[in-house]
Amino acid sequence: MRLLQKYILAELIRVFVFVVSVLTVLLVFVGAFGQMTENNLGPAQVLEILPYLVPSLLPYTIPATMLLTVTVVYGRVAADHEITAAKAAGISAMSLLWPSFIMAAVLSVVSLLLTDQVIPWALTNIERRVAQMIETIFLDTLRAQKVYIHRDPAIQINVADVEGKKLIQPLFRFTPKGGNTTNVSAAEGTIHFNLEKRVVEVDLTDFNLEIPNRQNFRNCEHEVFTFPLPAEPPRLKTMNNSIHELRKNLTGMESNLDTRRNERDIETAFALATGDFDRLHAPEVLQYDIDLQNNQEDISRIHTDIHKRFALSASCFFFAFLGAPFSVLQARRQVLTSFFMCFLPILLLYYPIALLMMDQSKSGNLNPAWAMWTGNAILVPFAIVTLRKVLKH
Repeated sequence: MRLLQKYILAELIRVFVFVVSVLTVLLVFVGAFGQMTENNLGPAQVLEILPYLVPSLLPYTIPATMLLTVTVVYGRVAADHEITAAKAAGISAMSLLWPSFIMAAVLSVVSLLLTDQVIPWALTNIERRVAQMIETIFLDTLRAQKVYIHRDPAIQINVADVEGKKLIQPLFRFTPKGGNTTNVSAAEGTIHFNLEKRVVEVDLTDFNLEIPNRQNFRNCEHEVFTFPLPAEPPRLKTMNNSIHELRKNLTGMESNLDTRRNERDIETAFALATGDFDRLHAPEVLQYDIDLQNNQEDISRIHTDIHKRFALSASCFFFAFLGAPFSVLQARRQVLTSFFMCFLPILLLYYPIALLMMDQSKSGNLNPAWAMWTGNAILVPFAIVTLRKVLKH
């Protein structure tokens, strides 16, 4: 690279590193506060998950940071008449803009890798650490108060004492919605939060099990009981999986969708052939339509997430493609003024359109293969018009 291009690239990297560091630190505090509020974590426990929060926030800070970076660098270069001097020396303005385009393209690839590989790893580790912390908080509470009560589902735990993870003389009372109360008393037991299965595993020794309404009572030496966590088992978390894993899940879902559709058609045809029209309204037949709708929603959601990762990662390049020439045209304005003049239309146009396309794609109304790129496509004509003005004048 020639000297002038090396100089511009060095300025871009210097400003980008500074700005992305500041924005990431600010967002880390917001993310840490959200984790504290959601999971009742203390400051020391939040510090343990900070290393996983930082990489999970970078894909959201990189595009806006790149836009601010090109605005700062090219706005200052143009304000100092360096663009004019370069043109007078016979150097095209495009050669001065190439460093920003190359850097934005590289950052788009980095952002995609972060979204596809680093974020699933970070979110999985955050959930694992939070589960361990919740287990610690639960045991500390039980050790101090000797009782734990949760309303939904209705669970009450009384203990004589807690030694490490061992519960001494625990008494469990579990009442599912619309079900019978189960009383379990034991000499001792251990407890473990299984986040993957969304259950609490209780390993009891020398225990008694009693269901009063059923007059059922039994005495056993050892058994493992499971209680559901307060939250219901979630659907597939697309952010916790790489694109390769999502596509593998898609293959299984699409195969299951075809199977359920064939089963529904066979049931319908059999009911029509035998004249058993009441069977068409039977719960087991109607369940096919419910399953098909749920499966189709999951498939649309995964397709949308895959294309969203590519489109939002590429937004870094499109922001620079528009922001770099625009800041050159606004050379006499202040840097923040140029940034907001460029970012405000993106905020009011790009992100609402991207969110609308995302919602419609998840609903199955639009094909995410093109819908998720609509926001980027809208920026292209504005960027081309702006770039032509820079090259011409």
